Amino acid sequence: MNSQAPNLQVELPSDRISRRSFLKFCGLMVATLALPARYIDTVSKALATASRLPVIWLEFQDCTGDTESFLRAAQRASPLDPGQTSPSIIDLLLDTISVDYHETLMVPAGEMSEKSLNDTLQNYAGQYLAVVEGAIPTADNGVYCTIRGRTALSIAQQVLPGARAVIAMGSCAWDGGLAAASPNLTGATGVKSAVPGLANFVALPGCPANVVNLAATIVHLLAFNELPPRETDGRPYFAYGEEIHENCERHDFYEEDQFVRAWGDQGHRSGWCLFKMGCKGPRTKSNCPQVKWNDSTCWPIAAGHGCVGCTSPHFWDQLTPFYQELPDD
Repeated sequence: MNSQAPNLQVELPSDRISRRSFLKFCGLMVATLALPARYIDTVSKALATASRLPVIWLEFQDCTGDTESFLRAAQRASPLDPGQTSPSIIDLLLDTISVDYHETLMVPAGEMSEKSLNDTLQNYAGQYLAVVEGAIPTADNGVYCTIRGRTALSIAQQVLPGARAVIAMGSCAWDGGLAAASPNLTGATGVKSAVPGLANFVALPGCPANVVNLAATIVHLLAFNELPPRETDGRPYFAYGEEIHENCERHDFYEEDQFVRAWGDQGHRSGWCLFKMGCKGPRTKSNCPQVKWNDSTCWPIAAGHGCVGCTSPHFWDQLTPFYQELPDD
């Protein structure tokens, strides 16, 4: 990787952030996006000079888990520099975006909240970022999820086509998630099925999605004026290009046929492979082992619980029972 130093004369986006912390954040984003280090300069300039991106965050048929992931992203320890502190992802992300509408987080209520939505649609047509959390019910004209008397389906049809880009945040927004699991009486589905024809669409599945991937996607959009390269289903390669199994710290135990056979057995206490306990890592693509959770300190497999495959298509139907070993392909 090119070790070219970033431009240290760039103006910081906020006087609350030190230059060192800002550049570390840019480095984290570049590493997450799997870009060469020379792009730190490009990213730092883009974040320092870009106008704050207006965001409309829609919550539909969901558990609010992705919002909780967003709020709890206190990324104080960078994976690039363990032991060093930095502002949280949220601190830096909120200096880059302006969350103009979010039912859970916004101060206005009732008619004023609707005004916030309509003002953003009118004043920033074609410029705002739309983030969708939760599935969109389509059965019986979408009556199974309504906000202020309007169906989620009608709101999505109004908001999403005019966005600069649309992000499906979490598995429910991607393909319906838990809400769409059989028998799916509400006709729950993901964004692209509910509102076909969206060109600038990216999916960040997960239950919940990792906010580091959200931040990296937004950074890519601001730095290069386009969304990161994606599969046909909308998942970006940087986050969903490799199987969890290949980057798992328990992979060597798999190769040596050293498997946990019962919760709490000697193999479990020794960190052996969880495949026999139902881990879906060999069939799941995600960068969980790299970006991790809880301040980038841990993730489910490291904590002793197998992957349930939450970034895979229709995982509630396709990968259950979660604690049953996968059959041979």
